[in-house]
Amino acid sequence: MAIESGDFKTGLTLLIDGDPWVVLDFQHVKPGKGAAILSTKMKNLRTGSTQERNFNANTKFEAANIERKAATFSYSADGVYYFMDGDTYETYEVSETNLEEKKGYIIDSLEVVLMMYDGQVLDITLPSTVEMTVADTTPAIKGAPSTQTKVATTNTGLSIRVPQFIDQGEKILVNTNDGTYSGRA
Repeated sequence: MAIESGDFKTGLTLLIDGDPWVVLDFQHVKPGKGAAILSTKMKNLRTGSTQERNFNANTKFEAANIERKAATFSYSADGVYYFMDGDTYETYEVSETNLEEKKGYIIDSLEVVLMMYDGQVLDITLPSTVEMTVADTTPAIKGAPSTQTKVATTNTGLSIRVPQFIDQGEKILVNTNDGTYSGRA
């Protein structure tokens, strides 16, 4: 299926030079002279590299047929994360390098969506919030304003800012899009 520049949206997956790419950001630019340009920021789903690329506004792209499959995190070992399909009990491996900024949110039995291309897992989609346990934080400061925050480390090693009243051992909700505290669990 051909995709035109007018059909672009964030999250769109395209096939460029034989590799699947996802559109992270885009903008239509009309310079004073010449044809319009489609300025994009894209991520190669095979390599994980991010590039800013410009295309002619009338360029047509081929859609990448990305299969999405629900799975549950099982365990990790030697830099590989293992996910299991709950219906077929098939196990999928994802290299730690493909999960750079996401690995801090992966907890036992986490439900994710695997993004697959040609039978290979390229990336995962996390739920919008994840319930985590505060492994380490400083005690609350008595009389501190309720808007004041402190650093807390979760059970996965992720460091986030939390309100003063959060104590060690508490369960909290963490937003996976920006790594912020969302509330108590």
